[in-house]
Amino acid sequence: MDPRSSPDPKPRRFFLRQYFVLGILFLGFSVLLIRAGYLQVVMSDYLQAQGDSRYQRVIETKATRGMILDRQGEVLAVSTPVDSVWAHPPTFLYEGHSLDELAQLLAVPVAQLKKLAIEHQDREFAYLKRHLSPPVAQRVMALGIPGVGLRREYRRYYPAGPVFGQVLGFTDIDDEGQEGIERAHNRTLTGVAGRARVLRDRVGHVVEKTEQINPARNGRDLSITLDSRIQYLAYRHLAGAVRAHKAKSGSAVVIDLINGDILAMVNQPKFNPNNRGDRKPENFRNRAVTDVFEPGSTIKPFTVAMALQSRILVPDSRIDTTPGVLKIGRNRIRDVHDYGLLTVSRVIMKSSNVGAAKIAMMAKPQQLINVLADAGFGTTTNIGFPGEVAGMVPRRELKRIEHATLAFGYGLSSTALQLARSYTALATGGRLLSPRLIKTQVPEPTREVFKKSVANQVRHMLELAVSDQGTAPSAQVARYRVAGKTGTAHKIVNGRYAKDRYRSLFVGYGPATKPRLVMAVVIDDPRGEHYYGGKVAAPVFSAVMSGALRLLNVAPDRELDPTTEGEA
Repeated sequence: MDPRSSPDPKPRRFFLRQYFVLGILFLGFSVLLIRAGYLQVVMSDYLQAQGDSRYQRVIETKATRGMILDRQGEVLAVSTPVDSVWAHPPTFLYEGHSLDELAQLLAVPVAQLKKLAIEHQDREFAYLKRHLSPPVAQRVMALGIPGVGLRREYRRYYPAGPVFGQVLGFTDIDDEGQEGIERAHNRTLTGVAGRARVLRDRVGHVVEKTEQINPARNGRDLSITLDSRIQYLAYRHLAGAVRAHKAKSGSAVVIDLINGDILAMVNQPKFNPNNRGDRKPENFRNRAVTDVFEPGSTIKPFTVAMALQSRILVPDSRIDTTPGVLKIGRNRIRDVHDYGLLTVSRVIMKSSNVGAAKIAMMAKPQQLINVLADAGFGTTTNIGFPGEVAGMVPRRELKRIEHATLAFGYGLSSTALQLARSYTALATGGRLLSPRLIKTQVPEPTREVFKKSVANQVRHMLELAVSDQGTAPSAQVARYRVAGKTGTAHKIVNGRYAKDRYRSLFVGYGPATKPRLVMAVVIDDPRGEHYYGGKVAAPVFSAVMSGALRLLNVAPDRELDPTTEGEA
């Protein structure tokens, strides 16, 4: 048989192998195509979510805290941008870099940085140091340490420092109000944070902002009634008096008699809200509204006004204070001198305890209690300041000695703000004003405490008290007639009145003919040469009232209407 005539099996085997390989390739391609379709169509949402969970995050975009402004629009509190340094703990711990320079820039020991990262190694984020200045933060980033990043935050700054410290309060490291106005109006100032979706790399750095979910709404600015010029004035003179008389503390309040606006509210010792290390309760509390005391002889005008209103006495009625001591049971009420026979006007002018006690005891105790309550003692001023104390007016039946001592300010308690408010009833012709600290606050209606004629009669007496023959010639103001009353109250130490511990006070208003401002000054525990209110507190009133009346362009009244009052 001719071999050339038999079929060759090799081409057939070649084609079989070719079809087989092509079939395998087709099958593999089909499987891949099906798998791709499955992943792209069926598993798309799941896979997208898994990818997003690894690289996409929803972060909070902070709202800027609103500013606090004084009545003239001057900035008293503002949030300034700062940078906080954070780390991705796993990367930060295991990249093998040196931390010496970083620790030096952050002013944190290396061991503390490592400890912090170890404690948070199961997390993606941990703060290393918060609130650095932008230049320092940029130097940190220039180190190029893997896993370290910056986060923009805000820190509260108070341009006036301690001058407004106790009134404004402060915020914590997250810019949340903790004390003072910052706390009371935190919701208004804070605003609402926003939310944004971002892409992050494996060490947590934001690569791209993909979506703004909710925009941040910044906090609203807040205008308060304080006048920076008068606040500085009161702060400086109060600080000088506390320092000069080696006193424990002091407070001063100035109220505008036109609308009840508080123009100044200052305290000593000072408190600087910019200094986080100074945040001790004894420093940052606003003593003008939180500390209560017995107001002493500053209450005598209300005792006399009660007697005049009840028609028990008239200004020329005579009170025998001889021999300068009044015995009530086993107790004795004393005057500094034996003033003898005094008119009611001179009881105020000389600040006679015996005379005030005798006047009070001509009426029932409840009559005096009612007058003091009507003048605002025993109730808060409703200015909305956190921690404000109501003070106390006795509500029970009084013993004779309690009735007598209430006439000159013992047995009740008040804050400096309450004391200033009470004198608005004398300065405005008998109507009590409601003070306010926030400009948008609607003031409460005034209410009548005394008849206008009674308030005017007491005003003449208070002018005598600051005359050269009165207890407070140091309260006089050049070119202005002023009216006011001193107080020198014994302090309670260990449950008893201490013989050598005092609280010095002065409350007054001016100009006397057309009052514009009322001011209360309280200085606690002066330990220098002087302790009487006329020597310690009255000069502060004089200096501040003089400057404030001029700053407000209030016309002088001494030349226009010279005082003709003499000793009654």
